[in-house]
Amino acid sequence: MTKRRDLPDLDLLKGFEAAARHLSFTRAGAELHLTQSAISRQVQALEEQLGVALFERRTRALLLTEAGQRYQRAVADALARLRDAGARLAGDGGAGTLTVATTVSFAALWLVPRLADFQRRHPDVSVRIVADNALQDLQRDRLDIAIRYVMQARAGGAAVKLFGERVVPVASPRLLERAPLAQPADLANFVLLHYEDIESQAPWLSWNVWFEVMQMPPTSGAGALRFSHYDQVIRAAIEGQGVALGRVPLVNEQIRSGELATPLKASRYAAPAADRAYWLAVAPRSAARPEVVTFVTWLRDHAGAPRA
Repeated sequence: MTKRRDLPDLDLLKGFEAAARHLSFTRAGAELHLTQSAISRQVQALEEQLGVALFERRTRALLLTEAGQRYQRAVADALARLRDAGARLAGDGGAGTLTVATTVSFAALWLVPRLADFQRRHPDVSVRIVADNALQDLQRDRLDIAIRYVMQARAGGAAVKLFGERVVPVASPRLLERAPLAQPADLANFVLLHYEDIESQAPWLSWNVWFEVMQMPPTSGAGALRFSHYDQVIRAAIEGQGVALGRVPLVNEQIRSGELATPLKASRYAAPAADRAYWLAVAPRSAARPEVVTFVTWLRDHAGAPRA
């Protein structure tokens, strides 16, 4: 009989992590080449083994419980470290391969959706993404490129600014068909999607701060859903579960594709995200490698940043 203190099976952890990231058993199954019911059984088995509920299952929504949010952070970090260790042991990182470190949100919402274009243009270059919200050291962690969301003082002397950031309410067009959102007061009729910034590193992503910057009285909306990861906030918005604060241009691709809309006039209701920006840093030992030069040029073109 399995004891609660035993380490869960790796397949259960992978199924849970994918379901928590997508907030969908169906999408998690598609990613792992399993059926929706197989992912559901994996999560149920993991919950039974841990003796705690990880998800709150609603009719049209799958949400993480508080325990599930804490466990997801630990599992995602552990799996990322295992993949990274395996890649190093397998020799991934040789000629023709470059390693790019960035934040989880930037990787999920901005970089990964555009990588297909880079691979199509440069099929001979292998790109390895290391997504971690911790500020990593290029030399110590043997990284080629880092895209950091920091203030200029922490970006590094040779770093290049890609773009800044603004926040503006975003929602699924399907949700907006059911109720109008023509002015900020209408937010009272919508569920508001919140990013739980436990360490207070991004206060500008708070609805209360947005209302304060807009000089408007705050509203709690028609309800609230809270998420531990920002990409989950955007996934919930795309699924029509409520209105989120969209980080522009981080969510430009989702707006361009029609998955999200900006019902309030962006030029008026977009709040600047403090004094941080996305900065590109290249390891000195990697700067002359052809594949690194190629990736940096492609990245600057997509970000609209000037070339060197």
